[in-house]
Amino acid sequence: MVIDKWVGGTEDRASPIAFALDPGSGIPTYLQLVQQVEQSLRLGYLKAGDQLPKVREVVADLAINPNTVLKAYRDLEGKGLTTGRPGQGTFIRADIRRVDLAGLTGLRASLTSWFADATESGLDQDGIVALFSSALRDFAERRGAVDTGDRDARRAEGGAA
Repeated sequence: MVIDKWVGGTEDRASPIAFALDPGSGIPTYLQLVQQVEQSLRLGYLKAGDQLPKVREVVADLAINPNTVLKAYRDLEGKGLTTGRPGQGTFIRADIRRVDLAGLTGLRASLTSWFADATESGLDQDGIVALFSSALRDFAERRGAVDTGDRDARRAEGGAA
């Protein structure tokens, strides 16, 4: 996914997001749209009240079936992130917890440096994604074990889980 394609859109659009698809990702098209909205919310590119592109605009821009866009928008609405207004469009309803901009800037710089180190070590983009995904999965599993241990300790002490 290319972040600069998400931000801004074109001046004739009412929406601050423009979708981009990666046909080689193996991720269903509707899910790519959902993920881009969620990521844009996390990064602060979208906020409550912003309008998503109208279905017909997305269909025209990406040459996809209108039902695909409708499915993505229904999924977002089911998650409580958007709301549809008949005759007006789909609007962001809720924010996702996100890091402040200063925190994101530092994290992005660290990650960019890590990407450079990984590339110098001989990894290509697929290798970087595999290594990153593996490390993230291991981190989440370890963190889950710590959280589970804390919960078990509270139970043993007679506290709430």
